[in-house]
Amino acid sequence: MKKAVVIGSGFAGMSAACFMAKAGWQVTVLEKNEQPGGRARQLKVDGFTFDMGPSWYWMPDVFERFFAQFGKKTSDYYELVRLDPSYRVYGKDAVIDVPANYDSLKKLFEHFEPGSGERLDKFLEEAAYKYAVGMQKLVHKPSLSAIELIDWEVISKLGKLDVFTSMKKHVAKYFKHPLLQELMEFPVLFLGALPSKIPALYSLMNYADIVGGTWYPKGGMYKIVEAMYSLAKELGVTFHFNEPVEKINIELGKISSVTTNKTTYSADVVIGGADYHHIEQKLLSPEHRSYSEQYWQSRTMAPSCLLYYVGLNKKLPNAPHHTLFFDADFNLHGKEIYEKPIWPTEPLFYMSVTSATDETAAPSGSENIFLLIPIASGLTNDSTEIRDKYFDSIITRLEKKLNVEITSSIIYKKSYATSDFINDYNSYKGNAYGLANTLMQTAVLKPRCKSKKVSNLFFTGQLTVPGPGVPPSLISGEVVAKQIVQQFGS
Repeated sequence: MKKAVVIGSGFAGMSAACFMAKAGWQVTVLEKNEQPGGRARQLKVDGFTFDMGPSWYWMPDVFERFFAQFGKKTSDYYELVRLDPSYRVYGKDAVIDVPANYDSLKKLFEHFEPGSGERLDKFLEEAAYKYAVGMQKLVHKPSLSAIELIDWEVISKLGKLDVFTSMKKHVAKYFKHPLLQELMEFPVLFLGALPSKIPALYSLMNYADIVGGTWYPKGGMYKIVEAMYSLAKELGVTFHFNEPVEKINIELGKISSVTTNKTTYSADVVIGGADYHHIEQKLLSPEHRSYSEQYWQSRTMAPSCLLYYVGLNKKLPNAPHHTLFFDADFNLHGKEIYEKPIWPTEPLFYMSVTSATDETAAPSGSENIFLLIPIASGLTNDSTEIRDKYFDSIITRLEKKLNVEITSSIIYKKSYATSDFINDYNSYKGNAYGLANTLMQTAVLKPRCKSKKVSNLFFTGQLTVPGPGVPPSLISGEVVAKQIVQQFGS
């Protein structure tokens, strides 16, 4: 039986492991940390249960498709609840709850801008087409050659796909009200770049948001990790935790084995589900690297995050599951992430109150709060003083917006920032979301999922195709596994 070693047990690594095991390979997953999930780890403390990373469940069709390929359903592992409102947005001059019901959403748009409800229909009609083409024609390609992109349906409809128009211009064509523009631009922030730099093709994310809906797996996002971990073990995958890889051993341009801090594993194929830059620059000798350090320095990275996990000894009145605070200068914060990377002057931020939906996330009468400030990758001087400064600042803003005192009710607080991403995940520049999905970092212009120098080394996850996010990570594992089976057989 052929042996595959997967480095890292994030969503992409576990996806690849499942598909390789299904193809008849003996699969071993090596994980640096003490539990599966990568950035989607779970933190349990003092009766609170925190999802440490991803907190949005979008594109439920991708999750269903993944499990269906193994004869399973998501409902075999967890129960989904559709959130309503999907999320709340605090703008500079208004507060809106984004309803799950589409007719209610159209009325909301009309309230801010007469005629915008009908334009929303047209906008989403285009977005639905992009979503269908994107999911059927684009994201499942390994992007090893530009020839893969020669699809006459795609080429003939390039104008309709809006590949060369920015998301910002595309949104402005339909909506004039600043709050509606920010609302429609918001989903592409998950792709790691300003709307002015992201192709309007990604209005498909608006389709995912509005039509696909915002969901929550009861018990938290870690339920997805547990589901994939359970499936992988059922398929025969072996996991080793607290076992960081220290060296990839190569003979005659081919990997022979992988050495960890504990032992050495022989391998016919290795799949790098950990940080691509770390695997290439730290685990391979220079002659075996596909990309130079200069190449990586020239990449546009998606943001990192300054995160806070907070437990309160009381409930917050009228706090929805997801809240976006766009009450600060959107453009200034964007420039301080992408154009002139510095600590933000007055950041936008995001709050998730999982205990608003899930009573198991916090002790009775308490509240579980997750706070996220997007910051530039590479800001590694994230001292305690800096973390406390931003925490105090956003708590003050929270107290004003919610009209409730919070500080004296905090009974647990943990911060997490760029240096933690580096220490825990070997994350390049401490990034949280991988590479930005700019036009020049799309498809064949991303780091390849197959090494150019080592014949049996492959990569999966947010630094390769198709890109950042949980659904793309599931797809990434499938794409690379199919490529390996096609080359090496079952």
